[in-house]
Parts: sequence; structure tokens; C-alpha cells
Amino acid sequence: MNWSPSRRSYIKGTALAGLLGTTGCLSTTGQTQPSTETPSTETASPTETETTPVESLDAWLADANGHDGTPRRFGTGAQPTISVGEPTDDGIAFDPAVIRVRPMSNVRWDWTGHGGRHNVVAVDGTFDSGRANAQSGTGYHYIFEETGVYPFFSAPHRDDGMKGAVLVEAVPSTGYPAVDEWLASAPNFTGDVVDRTASDTATVTVGAPDSENQFVFSPPVLEVSTETTVEWEWVGSGPHSVSFEGHEIGSDGVVSTSGVHFTHTFEEPGTYRYHCTPHESLGMRGAVIVE
Repeated sequence: MNWSPSRRSYIKGTALAGLLGTTGCLSTTGQTQPSTETPSTETASPTETETTPVESLDAWLADANGHDGTPRRFGTGAQPTISVGEPTDDGIAFDPAVIRVRPMSNVRWDWTGHGGRHNVVAVDGTFDSGRANAQSGTGYHYIFEETGVYPFFSAPHRDDGMKGAVLVEAVPSTGYPAVDEWLASAPNFTGDVVDRTASDTATVTVGAPDSENQFVFSPPVLEVSTETTVEWEWVGSGPHSVSFEGHEIGSDGVVSTSGVHFTHTFEEPGTYRYHCTPHESLGMRGAVIVE
């Protein structure tokens, strides 16, 4: 994926593969908030904050400390936090180094106090936390209004691999608007519909222990035929529940142990939306489409 120089205003609405950053330094436009802590009096030199072009996202992240190749996903309404100065086997890092968020997400960076002076600077100049400092408790945030790819770095440690990226993506579409709206906040919702219409049974894992987020149903969208029995299997520890919207079906309260704790045979076609009551605020939602 090559990055051609283009202004941020042209990024909006394009496909992710074509969302490319500029290399100039732009002033912020009221989206940022400075730290509430007293900033360090030390300032980065002009050479420290100078931005330079990057050819591709993969190349940019190839030596990013702490990046395992899997972005952390966040749904609509989430307020992700990135630790600044997290010790890793690779060196001092942003944690997580790469996140996927929805437009209008408020992303916050929190200083850990490790690894010396840090700041947060977008490669295209879209955001900049200002002077680098080492004070634990320093905070900075930016609201990402537009879809796009936003690589960033800590100026004093860019050459040491303290780099990351924010990937801002629109809510995907399944072709079922009610499902898309319901699952916009689900961190593992990618727009894919898992088809089990040829099966008599299907399984949804509850609290799937994946590398991104344990508070999910997997798959988030399941398509089945009438008379199909779906079972919900708790994986790892809870507590979780299965509660359907507009239907008097669901698990018998909150369950914290592994195993299949809820099954239902869908006799009528329709769209069935459900959530985990303790973790709905974290986007733990799912849907079953019955054809």
C-alpha cells in the first residue's frame, strides 16, 4: 500500500487501501486537549519533530516496538487508551501500537513514566502533543473525525522504533441495516456474516479469548435456516449472559464457568439481536439472521 502525498481533507470517504497521509506539518484544529499535568520544561529540537515520508504502513510498522501484527479493534463509542512508554522485549513502545477505531473516536495517550521523554506526533502533522516530557500521568487525546490511516511516533525515540498507527474505518455493512447499527459498537464486527444455513446446529463462543478483546461473541453475526439449533459456549471465565432484544429468550442469568450454557432452536425467520448484560457497554453484542 503506497502512500501518495495528499491533504487530510481529501482522505475522507476513500477506501482504506487508498487512505494516504501527507508529510507536511499542519496545525491542529481544536481536536486536541493538552495534558492537565504540568508539562516538562524540556522541548524537542526541530530535528526531533521533523516529519519524513513513509512509503507504506507495513514498512512503517516493521520495526515498531511491541507490534505483533494484529491491530486492537474498538467499536463505535469506545474511548481507546494507548500507553506511552510501555517496556517491551523490543524496547520502549506505545501499547497497543496499532488500533482500529470508528470515526469520531476519542483516542487518549497516557504517559507511563518509563523510557525518558516522549511525545505523540502524527506523521502528517494532523496531531501533535507538543513538547516531549517524562512525567507519569501526562495525558493527551485527539478525536478522529475522518476515516484514514494515521501513523504516529514519539519524536525522541522514532529511530528506536517507538511508532504506531491509528486506522479509522467506517462501520462495515452486512446488507442488513438493523444488524449493522446494532453491532457498530462490537469490537470484532467486520461486516462478515458466517453462513450456517446448511447445518442443523451452529455454535457461538461467549467471551472468546482472542488476542484483541475477550468481551465478544464469536462470530458476531451468524446466519442460519429455520429449525436450526444454536448453542452458546462459554470459553474461559465469565461472567457473561445471553439476552435477546424484544424476545423472551436468553440464558438463565449470568454464568461464569466454561461450557454450553444456552441453546435455542429458531423456528421463525427474522433478525435476532442479543447482548451480554454485564458487558454491553463494552460492545459485547451479537446477531442471528434466520432465513
